[in-house]
Amino acid sequence: MDLTSDQSIVEFRQEVRQFIADNLPVEVAQRGLRAYHEEKADVILWMQILEKQGWSAINWPVEYGGTGWGTAKQLVFEEECMRAGAPQKPIVGLSLVAPVIYTYGSSEQKQMHLPKIKNAESWWGQCFSEPNAGSDLASLKTSAEFDGSNYIINGHKIWTTLGQFADWLFLLAVTDKTVKPQTGISFFLVKADSPGITMRPIYSIEKGHTLNEFFFEDVVVPASGLVGELGKGWSYAKFLLENERSWSAEIPRNKALLKRLIEVASQSIDGQPPLLDSYSFKEKICDLSARLNALEYMTLRAMSEHEASAGESISAWEAGSILHVKGSEMQQEIGALTLEALGSYGAVYFPKYTTKPEGGYPQGPELAHGVAADYLYRRATTIYGGSNEIQRNIIANAMLGKF
Repeated sequence: MDLTSDQSIVEFRQEVRQFIADNLPVEVAQRGLRAYHEEKADVILWMQILEKQGWSAINWPVEYGGTGWGTAKQLVFEEECMRAGAPQKPIVGLSLVAPVIYTYGSSEQKQMHLPKIKNAESWWGQCFSEPNAGSDLASLKTSAEFDGSNYIINGHKIWTTLGQFADWLFLLAVTDKTVKPQTGISFFLVKADSPGITMRPIYSIEKGHTLNEFFFEDVVVPASGLVGELGKGWSYAKFLLENERSWSAEIPRNKALLKRLIEVASQSIDGQPPLLDSYSFKEKICDLSARLNALEYMTLRAMSEHEASAGESISAWEAGSILHVKGSEMQQEIGALTLEALGSYGAVYFPKYTTKPEGGYPQGPELAHGVAADYLYRRATTIYGGSNEIQRNIIANAMLGKF
């Protein structure tokens, strides 16, 4: 799939680029271009703009209010948004739980949740991981016991991204302890303000607050909160995670980060020649660029296969896990090289973007702002979504288990 030779895709890219230029507020874009965490108000504003255009749910089928776009258009759209500094959409709702709801949920669940997810009226938190069950979801301890009319949930979840904004949570809980773990897990939708739920913030190494842990103590969830069939939560979670990992190579983000790296390396720092004039440094950038191109085509292959199979996994090469490993490690590589290119100015650190920081910005290139915070945050890319160690085990089991 060549995104440059198809004239319809080239024209679509121009349409998206012009739309973003006409509609994305400048200050919102500046925050995004510096790779700072999105502000909720920015995300809601951008989602409302996209909703008016009919572009808020690009990965959804038309029958549920989506665009019905194919793989190529989705990727082009995300690339142009990232290139311009648009805030990331609330993907936990849009890209993770929504496909589960419209694929396996009841009519009531679809009518209740999908419209509010699409216009960002409803925000979601993912409650899968636990203190002793991170990438190994079969070891879950959170339980949901049916009392005849409701499920009573008890347990502890951790690493819930942007859970502080969540109106709803989707979680996995054990509903049958007498069977094999994978067949005793169910998938629930839970109101985040339900009695018995306690949230605690987790501050990461860059001092940002994007992560949280949730405690559930006798939380009452009506039977209508169960998604699909009892005991099918493991299957629904695999479906969700495969959707997540198909995008986890983060091609648009890696392209934007590489573009910033080249811009930084093209500048003279402290009166020294630009690092881009250095053969050895230029070689590193060329190597990254070549590997990113290969990763992009690998992503297109995986997405095309997923699209052709109507969501059913037909790949024999564990696309999601491979893309997760390569894409996450590339983000870290690009971040490290960007800090190297900044030299001493790589220490310029502001955990939150503002146009007027207290005391003013120190001397140095403007592109330095946000680099250190983003570099520190992305140390977690090889952990979240299933650690790379677990992903490599999955790849090995799939590829070597045949021999």
